[in-house]
Amino acid sequence: MGLALLGCVGALKELRCLLGLYFGILLLLFATQITLGILISTQRMRLERRVKDIVMETIQNYRSRPEESAAEESWDYVQFQLRCCGWNSPRDWFNIPSLISNESEVHRVPCSCYNSSATNDSAVFDKLSFPQFSRLRPLARPRHSTDLCVVPANSNIYNEGCARSLQKWLHNNLISIVGICLGVGLLELSFMTLSIFLCRNLDQVYDRLARYR
Repeated sequence: MGLALLGCVGALKELRCLLGLYFGILLLLFATQITLGILISTQRMRLERRVKDIVMETIQNYRSRPEESAAEESWDYVQFQLRCCGWNSPRDWFNIPSLISNESEVHRVPCSCYNSSATNDSAVFDKLSFPQFSRLRPLARPRHSTDLCVVPANSNIYNEGCARSLQKWLHNNLISIVGICLGVGLLELSFMTLSIFLCRNLDQVYDRLARYR
């Protein structure tokens, strides 16, 4: 919004300095986007390993520090939205200290792994709607919570890992993502062209105005 306002003021007031600044910032943004695109395409494997390491560390430290649970709740949100469990599979959760129960040998997983569409028993779903899990709704933003909501791993949970689900989502939305990126890039190029055209032709505009005076 600030950049658009800068361009509008520069064009309306015919100020070369603002138009030049507008062009420079747009050029910097465009170059940054191109650089990021090249880095992502050339360093894809390294990026995937880094993301996996971060996710596995988040899973391993799940609820070990309740006061610092933003990353864990964000991952809960990802699992709920992508309908997946763990990074590779639900087994990623089986040896997490905070989820191990001394009263039962049954492995447990977070409630975000629960597949509510696999059962018509609404009473089961209501029991799972603890404060932490109730925030995991579409368009909701994960918030801080110290509550721990878990379900048995042998219940109705998602069996697919989030790595696979994420690959499917990217594959299904690849055309939309590329289209949006190209659209934004072309829009930036057109605005840069327009701003430099106005900046270079201000002298001619002033000359024409002077002739009519």
